Amino acid sequence: MHRERIVRMERLSDDIFRMVLQSGRLTESAKPGQFLNIRCGHSLQAYLRRPISICDVHAGDGTVDIVFQIRGPGTELLGEMKPGEEADVMGPLGNPFKPVNPGGSAIVVGGGIGTFPLLYLLRTMPEVKRTALLGFRTAGAVVMAKEFSSVADCMEIATDDGSLGHHGFVTELLEKRLRTERPDCVYVCGPMPMMRIVTEQCIGMGIPVQVSMEQRMGCGVGACLVCACKKRDGDDFSYTHVCREGPVFDGRDIVFD
Repeated sequence: MHRERIVRMERLSDDIFRMVLQSGRLTESAKPGQFLNIRCGHSLQAYLRRPISICDVHAGDGTVDIVFQIRGPGTELLGEMKPGEEADVMGPLGNPFKPVNPGGSAIVVGGGIGTFPLLYLLRTMPEVKRTALLGFRTAGAVVMAKEFSSVADCMEIATDDGSLGHHGFVTELLEKRLRTERPDCVYVCGPMPMMRIVTEQCIGMGIPVQVSMEQRMGCGVGACLVCACKKRDGDDFSYTHVCREGPVFDGRDIVFD
């Protein structure tokens, strides 16, 4: 556990915040796909830490960005923190994404708040053809489009209501792109139904797919067993734990219910 100084808090939308932490320790050790387990407060209302994906790393000034949505009392307390305060942080935790080799191609598919851990992944693969497909409910929910466009060779946005970009689901953008492209890997994070469809699309075409699972956690280190998910085990399945064996998995291994 470490105490990291907050250098900036930024409201990206009505309920989404970016917290910037000053931490040479994290900039040297954090890998794309890993997460931090952050204490929100000391009251019983928000006693457990909250797992938040690492969104971006800036080695030049020794800062790390995490982006989170207000979804309850814990994240509400995080959103009230101020620059100069210290965040009580565990991490980086979890297994990261496996990058595509230089000269290859990658597609990231993000849905809603699941887009955030994909930004740092794209930044760490400068010698790869990088495509970002991002899905949101509406234009008002779109965040960090500028940041993604700066690290992707191509970016497309889908909105459920058609208020920005493609009218429909981000999975439709992927389906269209896979008709003419065969990336070395597809990376996906977002709502479970979206990840299931993306994984099925990729498996059907023999394309490697890595999924970042977002589950509620307690301890973040595999002791409390809260974040169990189903993983294929031959013709059956067993349970694995997102905090310890994940959050990134080979999509072929996950059983989506």
